[in-house]
Amino acid sequence: MVKTNRLGNKIIDVMNIIEGLLTGVEGKFAIVAARFNQLIVDRLIEGAEDAFTRHGVGDEQLDLVWVPGAFELPLVAKRLAQTGNYAGIVCLGCVIQGETDHYDYVCGQTAAGIARVGLETNLPVIFGVLTCDTLEQAMNRAGGKAGNKGSDAALAAMEMVSVLKQVS
Repeated sequence: MVKTNRLGNKIIDVMNIIEGLLTGVEGKFAIVAARFNQLIVDRLIEGAEDAFTRHGVGDEQLDLVWVPGAFELPLVAKRLAQTGNYAGIVCLGCVIQGETDHYDYVCGQTAAGIARVGLETNLPVIFGVLTCDTLEQAMNRAGGKAGNKGSDAALAAMEMVSVLKQVS
């Protein structure tokens, strides 16, 4: 007998499949948002809030914490994770290429820091930071023709909470 997963892909019948669900996720979530490029980040937050709401996470289960820029996201995410109050944390920001190497340092260290926080705290800490060459690219990824990456980050957080609960 051939089975398919939720994406319609064929799977082998003898395998035990663990997949995250997007409904019935319990606990609080934090969104840590970088104020730099706030025009874009506001749209990412809207996308994340919408995704959480559509999947049963109410406003009372969401906290929004602002930080100055993307580089500061990992530190605050770690502090929030250490409280034990959150099921998952979504880090949102936007870094747009400028004329110097600053972009490369910020993007690399932000990504590495967010990943490290998740690994150190055993909590889903999601990288929802846009790293774009232009403002137009950022707008397209914050609710434009490329979707809303804030929404994608929230969905990833809920799915990871579900997966980790199943493998505990």
